Amino acid sequence: MPAMIEDHYNAYPYPERNPQDERKRLITGSPSNPFEIDHHVFGGRRDWSKTIKILVAGGGSGDGLIQIAQGLTDANRPYEIVYIDLSTSTRKIAEERAEIRGLRNITFITGSLLDAADYGEFDYIDCCGVLHHLEDTQAGFTALSNALTDGGGLGFMVYAPYGRSGVYPLQEAFGALSEGMTPEERLKFGQTAFGRVPDTHPFKRNELLGDHNDGPAGFYDLLLHNQDRATSVKELNGYLTEADLELSSFAQPALYRLSDFLPEGFELPEGLSNVDQMHLAEKLRGTLKTHVGYANKIGQSKPINLNDHSLIPHFIGADPRQAAQVILKTGVLQIHLDGQKIGLTMPPVAAKLMGVIDGQRCLADIVKLSGMDRIAFSSIWAQLSALLCDYGLLLYSDLGKN
Repeated sequence: MPAMIEDHYNAYPYPERNPQDERKRLITGSPSNPFEIDHHVFGGRRDWSKTIKILVAGGGSGDGLIQIAQGLTDANRPYEIVYIDLSTSTRKIAEERAEIRGLRNITFITGSLLDAADYGEFDYIDCCGVLHHLEDTQAGFTALSNALTDGGGLGFMVYAPYGRSGVYPLQEAFGALSEGMTPEERLKFGQTAFGRVPDTHPFKRNELLGDHNDGPAGFYDLLLHNQDRATSVKELNGYLTEADLELSSFAQPALYRLSDFLPEGFELPEGLSNVDQMHLAEKLRGTLKTHVGYANKIGQSKPINLNDHSLIPHFIGADPRQAAQVILKTGVLQIHLDGQKIGLTMPPVAAKLMGVIDGQRCLADIVKLSGMDRIAFSSIWAQLSALLCDYGLLLYSDLGKN
């Protein structure tokens, strides 16, 4: 990154965080959820008794770092983490947050993720909200790929174009008018000029974006960034392929399902690849602000194998027993996804299976509790698993096993 980017984040560390808040809450999300990492990168079957080596690339003020380290610490699993970021200001915030939580085995480095391979090989690399700010996005993906161990994987978040409608014209205009200003001068100018932008501007009509209302750091990062590149699904796939990587999965694959937009019985034109279909779904959805997903080296992805009954399922975001009771009463599990309220219809037998998910029982245990034979169970569970995994509601991992 050029010096201007470094000056930006030294002046306005992002996201804006008060380290003392670590005493009362843990910020969670995707990527950086250790259960999600195991599910998408390691097929839910990583041996967590072995130390995992992790790189948090462009770690900012530390959200991803803290989530990963706290999750592994809570599970009493061995880890070594290297955090790297260009900004000394953001690094100091991340360090203080880790210190308050008593998190150990973290090495903090001020530097560029483009030098990732200089710090060793990593089983997992977490890179959230950084690659789209590089002068050469491809160089970033390639540098991270080169730092992966055999069988390792990458968790990423990059900006998507359509949900960020209106951002880039404002960035370009503010950038041209504030050239040569200090970050503080740019912020003052930008906030004043923004107040004169009409309410009919596409940005002000975009209800999906709100960082500019969250203080100086959010405003600056969203509207005054001078190096910000949104990436479509097709462009993302190109970056991954060039870096010898392949998409393992998006965190919520349902967001990219083209069939959700098509009339019943519609036949797709010949020649549409899976990437083409996701690319069209992104255009039809029109609201994606980011792409969050996981990647492995080409040929090394590890899909979940439901024939392996030692897998341990985890229901995410709610108490599975309470969710099961709701489904038994209504037949529907209500979720919120991408600003929409969606009802997932499920039969009572699926709800009963959900009700015994506790993060400790493996599929073999659930088969026994179900009273079903393996064939009947496998059929129902496969449908339930596919439905919930598509929405990021079910993950497989041994991480929490006592």
